[in-house]
Amino acid sequence: MRVFLRGTLTVLAFVLAASALPLTLGGVTLSASFEDHYTPRTDGNSPRPLRRAHDPAKPTAVVVVGNEGAVVSDVLAPYEVLATSGAFNVYAVAPEARPVTLTGGLDLVPDLSFADLDRLLSSAAPDVVVVPALPDLGEPTTRPVTEWLRRQSSKGVLLMSVCNGSGVLASAGLLDGRRATAHWTGIDGFDDEFPAVDWIRGTRYVDDGSIVTTAGILSGIDGALHVTERIAGIDVARRTADEAGWAHYSPGAAAPMTQNTFEAADTVVGFNTAFRWDKPVLGVLLTAGTRELELAAVFDTYGESLAVRTMAVGLDGAPIQSRHGLTFAPRGTPATVADDLDRLIVPGADAAAGHVADRYSALSPVYLHGKPGFPFDAVLDDLVRVTDTATTRWTARILEYPTGHLTLSGPAWPWAISLRPFGLAALGLLAAFGIRALVRRRGQSSARGPGPISRTTR
Repeated sequence: MRVFLRGTLTVLAFVLAASALPLTLGGVTLSASFEDHYTPRTDGNSPRPLRRAHDPAKPTAVVVVGNEGAVVSDVLAPYEVLATSGAFNVYAVAPEARPVTLTGGLDLVPDLSFADLDRLLSSAAPDVVVVPALPDLGEPTTRPVTEWLRRQSSKGVLLMSVCNGSGVLASAGLLDGRRATAHWTGIDGFDDEFPAVDWIRGTRYVDDGSIVTTAGILSGIDGALHVTERIAGIDVARRTADEAGWAHYSPGAAAPMTQNTFEAADTVVGFNTAFRWDKPVLGVLLTAGTRELELAAVFDTYGESLAVRTMAVGLDGAPIQSRHGLTFAPRGTPATVADDLDRLIVPGADAAAGHVADRYSALSPVYLHGKPGFPFDAVLDDLVRVTDTATTRWTARILEYPTGHLTLSGPAWPWAISLRPFGLAALGLLAAFGIRALVRRRGQSSARGPGPISRTTR
């Protein structure tokens, strides 16, 4: 029995030694991977947004962001669609008038606080409220948003959630007894957490009267086009889809889609989050007039891949305004953070046409939108070149973006990254064997005791 116990304890010790380094380093990297998504700025800089004329003859649509941020495409994609339609006054609103961090470190300066919006509309409700996924869903920090949403709902606004923004509505009690949808990674959990909601799968959006909910991320474009249909008509929505470059518009009804589920290849995200501790850092150059979808394409595609990090920079570090007037604050210039960057990415067709980053030739700027096409296409093509096919396909599935028209040719799998946990396990075992050998050697020395003492007689 003593031999058996000793053998069992030895095996357990080696198992622990093999798993200690992968679990420790992997856990640290995993935590940092998700914290990087919404790392807030620390310089205290709080620029003012661009003030735009308000047309009282038009309905008002607002996109809500929480104090802790939001998913970047959930905010910017519907914003561009509604603004492109020309049918609405469109604003980004937040509980407080201060910069909030969207996915990947893009700092948005909201147009209005909730109090500012009340003053602008003389306490009347907006006509449309868009609710994105919030990183602090279920936390007390979302309370200012959920309480405000309840007040707007009581006034009869049309609510539209994007992705897991439906969880925000559900947590506010606004989806009880209704049909709704959500991102495929979250809908099963919502089924358990919010059983009073009839969760629908396999559709880009669900229209339940005064509330429209959409599936994952880029399904928000379909939802925003549907809202445009309801208020401004199908012709306006069709023109808007053409101008935005969205080829998947389905007039009058939600397009069906295959419901994504987790697949074996999705394990790639585990390796990227836990063992890609040397993620390349991409500087993303913010320039005036860039489309909101062009910005979303860069920050969300790279961000959702969990294989690279992004940092927003500007030509002179000053805030910029996007195509439809949103204000973004960079965190430096390419020159001030050059030592931290591995690449310089330049979103925007206008920026590519003007070669605005040529002064930073040492960083080999990459103009992603120099050719026609939907903004996400070029970013996915770049991602597959710098990572691998498995990571890129995972990212496209998270974005709920059809990729049948893209080649996505690159390495099949991040083999070097996948070998890292096994290398760490081998190091742990070597250390354990070394310690065991040292302990045995010392034990044998103690068992032999001191050598004989020689005595000499006079």
